[in-house]
Amino acid sequence: MAQGLLEGTKLRLVFEAGLDDLGKPIYKSKTFSNVMKDVTVDQLFQASQAIASLCNDPLNKTERNDSTEITA
Repeated sequence: MAQGLLEGTKLRLVFEAGLDDLGKPIYKSKTFSNVMKDVTVDQLFQASQAIASLCNDPLNKTERNDSTEITA
């Protein structure tokens, strides 16, 4: 049976940076690597809110990206 080993976690914040010529939103993102693997969703949310409060653009969404090695 295959097993998964969590190798790393990244936090990605997506900001709305304005509108293009057609009125569609322009997004930009910032990724933070080397996030602790055992961090909770609540902790990530609190961190993203704290970081967003220091930025000029409004926070659109927060993503958690986990990398897992699958072995047999």
